[in-house]
Amino acid sequence: MAKANRPFIGRGARRGFSYVGLLILVAVLGVAMAATGDFWQIASRREKEIQLLFVGDQFRRAIKRYRQQPGTARHYPSSLDDLLLDPRFPNPHRYLRRIYVDPITGTADWGLVRGPSGEIYGVYSRSEEQPIKQANFRVADASFEGRTKYSEWQFVDLGGQRQLVAAPAAVPPTQLRPGPVTRPSPVTRRP
Repeated sequence: MAKANRPFIGRGARRGFSYVGLLILVAVLGVAMAATGDFWQIASRREKEIQLLFVGDQFRRAIKRYRQQPGTARHYPSSLDDLLLDPRFPNPHRYLRRIYVDPITGTADWGLVRGPSGEIYGVYSRSEEQPIKQANFRVADASFEGRTKYSEWQFVDLGGQRQLVAAPAAVPPTQLRPGPVTRPSPVTRRP
């Protein structure tokens, strides 16, 4: 008699339940994949920021070595190619192996920080994206804290200079306007 009191569940009802379960599983997997995609996108941008900080520092160091080369007047390079092969010497002097690609934009089209005579004091990325990293920079990069665009991260060797100009490489030096220089302030470590 126990069998007679149970309701009959046919094949069609079981298939409907399996279909709903499959839809729920697909939705959960879709949400998980979207979250994983966001994680990898942020991780990729952080890696590009690390690369930008490294490459920018390489440019800064190369400009400093170019300026401090013994036996020459203390000049800054007039183009990035001067860092590849110093034209002031008959023998090759190289400060960079190659002109690095900007990790953020993916091109070698760097913005140039120029002095009043058109010499290059530093480089910056042309990207207008907002950086993820906002604090805890090295002392040399302390001025990057709180910046809202990668293009505001300027890798500059001041060498005692007071006037800087941020200008695209295509602008002739006669059209450059000097601007105030902001020096990085000492950063105190936070616990």
